[in-house]
Amino acid sequence: MAPSAMTRWTTSLSEAQPVPYWLDDPGRPHPEPALTRAESCDLLVVGGGYSGLWTALLAKERDPGREVVLLEGREAGWAASGRNGGFCAASLTHGLANGLTRWPDEIGKLEELGARNLDAIEEAVTRYGLDCDFERTGEIDVATEPHQAEELREWYEELRGRGLADGVEFLDAAAVRDQVDSPTFLAGLYDRRGVAMLHPAKLAWGLKRACLRLGVRVYEHTPALELKAHGAGMAVRTPYGSVRARRVALATNIFPNLVRRVRSYTVPVYDYVLMTEPLTADQLASVGWKNRQGLGDSANQFHYFRLSSDNRILWGGYDAIYPYGGRMRAEYDDRPETYAKLAGHFFTCFPQLEGVRFTHAWGGAIDTCSRFSAFFGTAHRGRVAYAAGYTGLGVGATRFGADVMLDLLAGERTERTELEMVRRKPLPFPPEPFAWTGIALTKWSLARADAHGGRRNLWLRAMDRLGLGFDS
Repeated sequence: MAPSAMTRWTTSLSEAQPVPYWLDDPGRPHPEPALTRAESCDLLVVGGGYSGLWTALLAKERDPGREVVLLEGREAGWAASGRNGGFCAASLTHGLANGLTRWPDEIGKLEELGARNLDAIEEAVTRYGLDCDFERTGEIDVATEPHQAEELREWYEELRGRGLADGVEFLDAAAVRDQVDSPTFLAGLYDRRGVAMLHPAKLAWGLKRACLRLGVRVYEHTPALELKAHGAGMAVRTPYGSVRARRVALATNIFPNLVRRVRSYTVPVYDYVLMTEPLTADQLASVGWKNRQGLGDSANQFHYFRLSSDNRILWGGYDAIYPYGGRMRAEYDDRPETYAKLAGHFFTCFPQLEGVRFTHAWGGAIDTCSRFSAFFGTAHRGRVAYAAGYTGLGVGATRFGADVMLDLLAGERTERTELEMVRRKPLPFPPEPFAWTGIALTKWSLARADAHGGRRNLWLRAMDRLGLGFDS
């Protein structure tokens, strides 16, 4: 990148605040008080992101008389649930390709359950009045290189042959640019029904309000410090109190699981996002985007982008940063070198928007596992359930995971608990330095594949054979 171009593009970041746009909201609710006493309940939910909030809400829907307590270490929605791109996908498997590779015999059922789950989220938005800018717009996967365009066409034909292309349309260069105009777009695959756009923080805040209305006792700024058996149930210690519960659902995702043996199954990956100022009518017209779909490109190191309700463009992805040892630190949430890279990519995609400024730039940790979609389990003789590993596609899938945890805690055999996806776990990550070395080599290989027509090297082919091939 020429120095003049770098200066021109990074100027667009001069006023960007290093805070998540979604959380920078004067309507942000006040936190609930911390727990400062001994509590008891039927179900304790640990974690106040989507996973925990859906679990508490669905538990009360299943049994309104059940006493439910939710503990959140900071504030509901402050972590990944309030920092993501707001893509609410039906897929439970981190995309159909990943699901078809890992669970080919179950993919029909997984797709059906995912579609029903997204419909249930839309119904909950209406029923509980969740003011979260929910739009069932769909998503376009776009090709920006000739080999990607060919791969999208071949993938569409494969989906048609398997009877999985319902609601999916292949777009050639003219058709995709008629939807959203970028000189870099060569083709697209348009999933018209399987993705909604929403305001992620408002979804979390709305779910918290709904839980409170149903009688869930929510305590914020209350980290769960220790989990141990207590009589026929469980006990959790907090800084100023404790909770005794018959059953516990652990919804902490990337944060250290209270069941230690689960920790090796996930690692944190830091993802980064830019948000523009609102586009003018002329700027929006220059891009098109009449149907307000979400978009993502087809590279291994991909970008995702969408419009907000006030016509800002969110632009994120590409870099996926794994800190050595899986350390999580607040300073990792801000990465200017990645913001500069993303700004350059943005104006390459949309040169007609040169001069637009970014108002917010932020990052945060995503929990990923070696199969890139959620895994589930129980501990303490079935009195504790957990779900983790959503790998950045948890806005919708966490509701399904909440149902799975509640099924497991009830000891019920359901269409969910019978799934191989639910019954089996991914491979754990190796200890350091092997985890860092393997992830770094994979990232280098993925970037090399993007630069060489998608050709996967020996390392990536070996990872594919082990079921560990992944993108950024």
